[in-house]
Amino acid sequence: QVQLVESGGGLVQAGGSLTLACRASTERDYSTYVVAWFRQAPGKEREFVAGIGRRGSDIEYRDSVRGRFTISRDNAKNTLHLQMNNLKPEDTAVYYCAADRRIFVTERIGDYDYWGQGTQVTVSS
Repeated sequence: QVQLVESGGGLVQAGGSLTLACRASTERDYSTYVVAWFRQAPGKEREFVAGIGRRGSDIEYRDSVRGRFTISRDNAKNTLHLQMNNLKPEDTAVYYCAADRRIFVTERIGDYDYWGQGTQVTVSS
């Protein structure tokens, strides 16, 4: 069982930056989980943003954020981060962190067993 709590969302102008954090509470070793960020904009389906493997060497991004967003994890602190630079209005969404005890990063929503409550990111033009 994992409890995930996101923080760091807010309102920012286009071109600005935000850093999201996701703190995990678990009795298991946090490094046994693949963790990822998803987002859901109003009226749209939830979509994969970025994922990172257990030791941080396996990283994937959706094409629209590659080069602007950076995902990282600190296994000693049970924390996942998403550094978001050069934000665009189309990045506006609720951002969720997700975790699963799998080996490889996956973009499929159904592959993740644990989810946070989400944090709102709003980018104004």
